[in-house]
Amino acid sequence: MNDKELQKLVEEISVRDFVKPFRHKARFNSRLRTTGGRYLLRTHDLEFNPLHHLEHGQDELIGIIKHELCHYHLHLEGKGYRHRDQDFIQLLQRVGGSRYCSRVSKQKIVLPYRYQLICMDCEFSYKRKKNINPARYVCGRCRGKLRIEPLPQG
Repeated sequence: MNDKELQKLVEEISVRDFVKPFRHKARFNSRLRTTGGRYLLRTHDLEFNPLHHLEHGQDELIGIIKHELCHYHLHLEGKGYRHRDQDFIQLLQRVGGSRYCSRVSKQKIVLPYRYQLICMDCEFSYKRKKNINPARYVCGRCRGKLRIEPLPQG
């Protein structure tokens, strides 16, 4: 499913289940990791995690779409659009949206330590996964200057 098909599906669900049109954009966002979708308050757009559709199918995606459309329509009407609000809970039950989404199997990638910061005064060593500018930091033990060295990979 691509963004165009997703947009069409969201518009159809909005008209069928909410009896209101969806007038903004719906798209997949592969950077979403811990959630099935999100409603953007400023732009009123909806974003969805493509892994939920790939791993759990169309029914899971439809439940997430209904959940996000509840946020969308309630916010535009000036009603309680947050998860704890009764307006949201009642509308979600009425349209049959999912309260929670299933987990996706893709785990977070763990980076190895690649750099070592060494204090030039006390010689304490800090391991880092990402490169930083040592001139912007000092040693947490003695406030001495730091130098950075790459760690051997292997």
